[in-house]
Amino acid sequence: MKIKQLSIFLQNRMGSLAKPLEVLTVADVNIRAMCMADTSEFGILRLVVDDPEKGKEALEENNFLVKITEIIGVEMNDSPGGLTAVLDIIKDNLIDLEYLYAFTHDKADKAILLLHSDDIDNLIDVLTKNNIPIVSADEVYNL
Repeated sequence: MKIKQLSIFLQNRMGSLAKPLEVLTVADVNIRAMCMADTSEFGILRLVVDDPEKGKEALEENNFLVKITEIIGVEMNDSPGGLTAVLDIIKDNLIDLEYLYAFTHDKADKAILLLHSDDIDNLIDVLTKNNIPIVSADEVYNL
């Protein structure tokens, strides 16, 4: 149920994104979703890949600082208000999200929302009780 996400710390300078992506290409690790956040000093590249352990190992062998973080994926309607419906449930249950990102895929009218919170288990419980479908890790890794 929980998805392993790679968080890679990068210097905030031109070209710094290319190298970790090259490392994953050479290691034959496929990216399923990605999000980049930056400050003036550094960036955090968050990736969901088809083989998180292999990806982490390849990146660490190339001197990248990598952390595996657990996130969850939920299926939401890919229509106006689809994201709001999920976020309202989270807000109404006083769950603090640290970040999220979303993507569409080949299921018609559906998107996958990736979420991180300090209390992933509570987040899963609340969403499940509110009939929000949780997407399995394997489904995301094998998109």
